[in-house]
Amino acid sequence: MKERKAIDAICQHSRDGDIIPIKIRLQDEDGVYQEYKIQRFRPLEVKTEQRTADGVYVSAMVQVYECRIIVFQKEKTILLYYRKGDGIWSVYI
Repeated sequence: MKERKAIDAICQHSRDGDIIPIKIRLQDEDGVYQEYKIQRFRPLEVKTEQRTADGVYVSAMVQVYECRIIVFQKEKTILLYYRKGDGIWSVYI
């Protein structure tokens, strides 16, 4: 089962009110912070309660972003979760 990890995120707000994730930072297993620039992203629509592609149960109160980051010179796709109620960003690993 995947574990939720809260992360630091730098984002931009557009004039339309959209959130644009720019960079994330999370701790690795050694406790060292690793920083990743978001190369591309796509917000995923969540209208009702559902499961995401990585098996996480979400509701309309969570904005999900499919993002591309570079890890060890390879592009990797991850899902970022933003809880609108408390402003917490997370990933599931």
